[in-house]
Formats: sequence, structure tokens, C-alpha cells
Amino acid sequence: MADLEQLKLKYGSVLNQINQLGVRLAHVHIQDNKLYIEGACGSEAIKNRIWDQVKLVDPSFSDLTLNLTVDPSLAPKQQTYTVAAGDSLSKIAKQFYGNANEYMKIYEANRDKLNDPNAIKVGQQLVIPS
Repeated sequence: MADLEQLKLKYGSVLNQINQLGVRLAHVHIQDNKLYIEGACGSEAIKNRIWDQVKLVDPSFSDLTLNLTVDPSLAPKQQTYTVAAGDSLSKIAKQFYGNANEYMKIYEANRDKLNDPNAIKVGQQLVIPS
């Protein structure tokens, strides 16, 4: 029999990410001897980021059922992001939108503080439009 607390511990980083990304959870319990997580997130990119984290924890995820739906009303309207070492607008766009080519959305939203999309600085606060 699967143990709920053990599986929640194993998938703790996934549950943390779910919380950080504003997923509305409906269920977290044991079903069919697996950890069953059901909820709704604001975008397909958020859903993909959560699945990426699941695969980092356990590529087979044989002890997990993750049922996420997309509800655009849950999408954050606008977020901020603090630039970290090694970041680029493409990398940030990949993180938030699931597509590195969306970097110009971030650049355009931050024209007041960026003169060049290739010149961001560690510690800068960037607006991430939805």
C-alpha cells in the first residue's frame, strides 16, 4: 500500500512548484496505489513546467497520477522576475512561456529599463507580462 506522506515527500519539489505557480489544487490523495494530484493552472506553460519537475524527480512517475487542466482565469496578470547569473531574456521566456522565442514580449514590457535585449544585469527586476 502506498504511503501518502512518503509520496508527498518524494514529490515535494513538485508540490512546492505547484504552490509557487498558483495552481489551484482540487485533490491530493492516494488512488490506485499512487499519489493522485488534481488541479488547474493558468497556462499550458505552467503545466509543462510542472511536468518537467515531475520528470526530474522520477522519469517514470509510476507512482504518480497528475491531472492538471488549464484555466486561463488563473493566469497571473503580471509578474516580476529578478535576473539571476546566467540568465538571458530567451532563458527567462522559456521559463515563463515555454518558448525562448517569446523573449521580445519581456523586452517590450521592460523598455523603460532595457536598451538592448542582450544586455540584462543580475539583480534587475523585470516585468513578465502574461
